[in-house]
Amino acid sequence: MKIFVTGGAGFIGSNFIRHILSLNKGHKIVNFDKLTYAGNLANLESVADHPDYSFVRGSICDANAVEEAMRGSDAVVHFAAESHVDRSIYEPAPVIETNLTGTFFMLQVARKLHIERFVHISTDEVYGDMAPGAFADENSPLQPSSPYSASKAGSDLLVLSYVRTYGFPGLITRSSNNYGPYQFPEKLIPLTILNAMNGKPIPVYGDGQNVRDWLFVADHCDAIRTVLARGKVGQTYNVGGRNEKPNLEIVHAICSILDELRPADAVVPHGKLITYVQDRPGHDRRYAMDTRKIEQELNWQPKETFESGIRKTVEWYLANDAWIREVTSGHYREWIATQYSV
Repeated sequence: MKIFVTGGAGFIGSNFIRHILSLNKGHKIVNFDKLTYAGNLANLESVADHPDYSFVRGSICDANAVEEAMRGSDAVVHFAAESHVDRSIYEPAPVIETNLTGTFFMLQVARKLHIERFVHISTDEVYGDMAPGAFADENSPLQPSSPYSASKAGSDLLVLSYVRTYGFPGLITRSSNNYGPYQFPEKLIPLTILNAMNGKPIPVYGDGQNVRDWLFVADHCDAIRTVLARGKVGQTYNVGGRNEKPNLEIVHAICSILDELRPADAVVPHGKLITYVQDRPGHDRRYAMDTRKIEQELNWQPKETFESGIRKTVEWYLANDAWIREVTSGHYREWIATQYSV
């Protein structure tokens, strides 16, 4: 199979590409990425010379470039998106253009080229805030709260409309919060690790009790591969880690691991660096999904516990200082030091 991957230089996309190539099944990968701030080819250095991998720089909003690069592919896995919630609140236009218009062009081109499978990568944020004890299944109403989640809900509906109207071979995955190696340090977990290592304040929104389900990125990539191979066209699959935890507990877990691994840091215990900041506008209190569909129909379950996954993640960042220096250089440094998205 020749798989056309959009956003493959980003966090989840690059992990997915490395995952597929590691299987040694002979699958060809075309990585199509615009290389915006969160896309970095350093994420793919280990496979850059792999005979089954190729990279094309381009925008999903350029239909001609998409068609030229996609031609000859059998399947599409569509990661490319503007995914930072804070950025979407303060500058929504790029989010709408990329996530809605870009997905529209992707669908148009894939339909024209008779792509056999099209997996659209979405998020649990489309379901909106969930009351305590409630879980969204794949048929729950979409109630997005931010421009980002609204744009993803809209792109989900576009995919489903193409399935219904044109018989398009589309599938959707909606995952919970991902974490793991190669995540750009504007997100909660890598930002906490980096700030704690460097003795900088660790920002926590509000009271820190916003709850998310945490999914190790390698598990997510395996779920996407499973849906690509065995998922039913026209279906949506929730993908979660069964690890519901408040943000403050995540931060304390990271600080505890760093207390053990870096006892000589400037500020120890690292928890002294926790700093409560003004909450994000429209900040959802809890996301939670019912993931029984993918577990029962496709026999998929996550392999990592949160405890094993978070330790692997902290250890990876500690061992990859050169990667950190590269992605935190330039005009992103100030933003990264003060912001994160959950």
